[in-house]
Amino acid sequence: MPRYVVVFGADNIYRMDPQQMLDQHIASGAGVTVAAIRQPLSMADQFGVIEVGADGKLISAFREKPKDAKGLPDAPHEIFASMGNYIFTTRVLVDAVNRDAEDPNSKHDMGGNIVPMLVDSNEAHVYDFRDNDVPGQRESERGYWRDVGTLDSYYEAHLDLISADPEFSLYNPQWPIYTNQESWPPARVQGSVGKAGTAVESLLSSGSVISGADVSRSVLSPGSHVRSGAKVEASVLMQGVQVGANAVVRNAILDKNVVVPDGATVGVDLDRDRELYTVSDNGVVVIGKGQLVKG
Repeated sequence: MPRYVVVFGADNIYRMDPQQMLDQHIASGAGVTVAAIRQPLSMADQFGVIEVGADGKLISAFREKPKDAKGLPDAPHEIFASMGNYIFTTRVLVDAVNRDAEDPNSKHDMGGNIVPMLVDSNEAHVYDFRDNDVPGQRESERGYWRDVGTLDSYYEAHLDLISADPEFSLYNPQWPIYTNQESWPPARVQGSVGKAGTAVESLLSSGSVISGADVSRSVLSPGSHVRSGAKVEASVLMQGVQVGANAVVRNAILDKNVVVPDGATVGVDLDRDRELYTVSDNGVVVIGKGQLVKG
């Protein structure tokens, strides 16, 4: 069974070979190893920051969104941002949890209490995610990680998938994707009422249908259907979304089973959309599950 995994966390997406992190943990003799991604020093106040000693491995401080963070020994313009992934030695973890349970002042938080405790006792090491190697990946894909904690970052992560040279490629034969999929028929692009259907720079999931419509730079989930004369541009359509004839959907995220009636528009008039729906800071229109778009 391949050991390469994709992690879809509460607010981030990345892929890694966890065995490589485990190998480093065992070799180092550390009590805990914390995975970290390199980020610009200027963004330190957005992350849990790991500061390290001169060896670049031993964690000297574990700080939450500091405004005075120190750069890395080998890259003063960068910091280590915690990815929230930990490998513990069993004995060390059990001892730390027991000690933390007896502390009335503790919030009993992994990143806020347990790991800092082990930092103070010089038992915490960092794992540089840049060193993780997934076979078959291009060098431009190394260390792929996206924070998807905002609507805009979630939207941009989808557009990563359809770029000409994607940083997150789904087509690596040495990195198969194992997941539970419903049984859907193949995706289909067909003509309707004398008009050809088109899909350009898009990902079409099984069961999606483009019928005499134009789809560009978009991600269509299973069971989504775009009907004759409609235009879908730079959008994410979740499972079961229905886009009616001659409708326009632009720069949008439509959640499951949203229905866009014939001739309706989304993302064309943002002032109107802000009165009816959620619109992100960057102008992405977001419509929740099962909603009927206003005509």
